[in-house]
Amino acid sequence: MIFLKKRLLSFYYAFQGIYAFFQSQHNMYIHVIAALVAILLGFIFQISSLEWMAVVLCIVLVFAAEMINSAIEVLVDLVSPHWSDKAKYIKDVSAAAVFMMATGSAIIGGIIFLPRIINFYQLI
Repeated sequence: MIFLKKRLLSFYYAFQGIYAFFQSQHNMYIHVIAALVAILLGFIFQISSLEWMAVVLCIVLVFAAEMINSAIEVLVDLVSPHWSDKAKYIKDVSAAAVFMMATGSAIIGGIIFLPRIINFYQLI
């Protein structure tokens, strides 16, 4: 029973982290809007199961990268409250990782959706 209680608590803490993250990181709403657009387009264009897997994976990876970036930035601020080149480097590289993940996801979204969007407008 203690094992189960600890597992349930770990889920509780994870959901607390998600809630706190969305409360403090307003840039995340851009990712949420992009995710909702991708999901909507997926339903509209009836993408395949493999394409759905790619879309969901991209969404989850971008969200996770943004969360990790946020945690790294807070940690850097905690251990290095004064400006330093090393702290700047860590924050810049962390932000760049999110940018790379978002860019890759946008490219994958383009590969999946652009041909369908172009074909749709050719039919009108």
